[in-house]
Amino acid sequence: MAEPQRTATAAPELEQQFEEYRRELTAYCYRMLGSPFEAEDAVQDTFIRAWRAYDRFEGRSALRSWLYRIATNVCLDMLAGRERRARPMDLGPSRDPLGPIGGVLPEVTWIEPIPDTSVASEGDPADIVASRETIRLAFVAALQHLPPRQRAVLILAEVLRWKASEVAELLETTVASVNSALQRARATLDEANVTAPAKLGEEDKELLARYVEAFEAYDMDRLTALIQEDATQSMPPYELWLTGRDDIFKWWFGPGIGCQGSKVIPVVAANGSPAFGQYKPSETGEGYEPWAIQVLEIEDGKIVELTFFLATATLFPLFGLPLEYPG
Repeated sequence: MAEPQRTATAAPELEQQFEEYRRELTAYCYRMLGSPFEAEDAVQDTFIRAWRAYDRFEGRSALRSWLYRIATNVCLDMLAGRERRARPMDLGPSRDPLGPIGGVLPEVTWIEPIPDTSVASEGDPADIVASRETIRLAFVAALQHLPPRQRAVLILAEVLRWKASEVAELLETTVASVNSALQRARATLDEANVTAPAKLGEEDKELLARYVEAFEAYDMDRLTALIQEDATQSMPPYELWLTGRDDIFKWWFGPGIGCQGSKVIPVVAANGSPAFGQYKPSETGEGYEPWAIQVLEIEDGKIVELTFFLATATLFPLFGLPLEYPG
């Protein structure tokens, strides 16, 4: 009876210790799973398992390492036997902007955005930058191409900077096996050609302000000056994605004309990138209705990628946005 009593006595302190690791564990699970909601579930399950097993935790490893071991097992269980999450551009070629919009695929198909505040590192500015780079949509999508255990190896070794011996201990394997998995994972990511974004400067912030004004005005001339000629646009949960500014505008002023007159509200950054909540005019003619979380990528003073996440019922509350906007 002594062990359960020890857990009960330590309950407040133990809960506080667990909470200290919530953000970094959420970031880890998000990179593994590609969904903020699944990442949150995984962290909660991690804490539940840790709580139940704490009486058997003998302190031979640090609490942080022990929690990562549990979180890894939780993620591997969740990933067992299922398809990887992806982005529309991973599933096929770009489409005709005036053609069929394509099917609506289930939520489990897609990489979903996560607010930076849910995963942000604290402390060293270099660590904060690295943390944001490794939750970018393109990077998280590239990770999904890796088998789950290989994915865990790469995140632990390359993102979190664990030693090969530490990763081997966590995964209960050998250092040679870890190094081999890491080599294969690096080769896969090299093929994805994911580049790190530059830090946003004042000019980029001004560009974003001009984008909001131009989008709300639906002013093609001003938008042309802001969006790169070979930019891409995607709209999960639709399969449709577009390449090239001309095709993007054909869609905006064709099938997407319902977005004209929208309100665009800045929100906390998503995946290390600027993000906005878009409310389009209601079909009833009264007020506005949620349409998308927009996540933008900027390079060399131009917008190079626009992702419109349309799952507003779940994503708007996640980003602190109301589901009604009277205007």
